[in-house]
Amino acid sequence: MPELSKNRIASGYPAGMVFSMSASSLSEPMRPSRADDEALVRQAQQGSTSAFEELVRHYDRVVLRLALNITGSYEDAQDIYQEAFLRAYRNLGRFRFECSFYTWIYRIATNLCLDHLRQRQLRNRDIITERFEEGDEETMLDRVPDQRPATSPERAALSREVRDRIRMALGRLSPRERVVFELKHYQGLKLQTVATMLNTTENTIKNTLFRATHKLRVELAELC
Repeated sequence: MPELSKNRIASGYPAGMVFSMSASSLSEPMRPSRADDEALVRQAQQGSTSAFEELVRHYDRVVLRLALNITGSYEDAQDIYQEAFLRAYRNLGRFRFECSFYTWIYRIATNLCLDHLRQRQLRNRDIITERFEEGDEETMLDRVPDQRPATSPERAALSREVRDRIRMALGRLSPRERVVFELKHYQGLKLQTVATMLNTTENTIKNTLFRATHKLRVELAELC
C-alpha cells in the first residue's frame, strides 16, 4: 500500500503504522476464511495494530485493483485505497460481524469509488482516461500488452479502436451503473453480494445491471 502521509497517520492510524505496496504488484492471493478474518478483527478491536495490518495484507490488492479498474487512474486509486483502510480502521469498533470483513471493506471502497465518479462527472472529466505530464493520453486498456507473436499494425490499430469504443461506452454509464457492471463482470461478485455492498436489494442491482448492459450493447452494436 502506498505510504500514508504523516497527517493521515496523525489523524487516524497510530504512530508507526505505515503500509507500503507497489501498484504493479496486483496479483491476488487466496482469500482467507471468514473465521480467520473475524479473529483478526476481534484482535484489532482490542488494540492490536499487527492484526489490522494483517487484514490490510489480506485485501490490499483486491481493493487497489477495484479502485484502479473503476477510476482508471493510479493516483486516484491509491487515494481511494488509503482512504478505504483509514475509514475501516477508524470504524472498526462499530463492526458487528453481520457480514464478512471482505464485504465490509469492499463496501467502503465501492462507496468511495462512487463518490469519486460522481464528483469527476460533475467536472466533466473523462472517467477512465489519464493525462500524463507530456500531454499524451492513455487508457488502462492500452496498458494491457498484446502477447500474440504476430500482431500486425492493422490488427493493432483495430484493437486500439475497439478499446477506445469500449472506453467511451463505459464512460457513458452512470457512476452507479459503472460500479455495478464492474463488480459483477470484472470482479466476479454475486448480485446479492453487490446488493449488500451498495446497501440495496438484489432486484435493484439486477435492474441497474440490465440498464448498463443494454447501454453497452447499443453503444457497441457495430463491433458485433
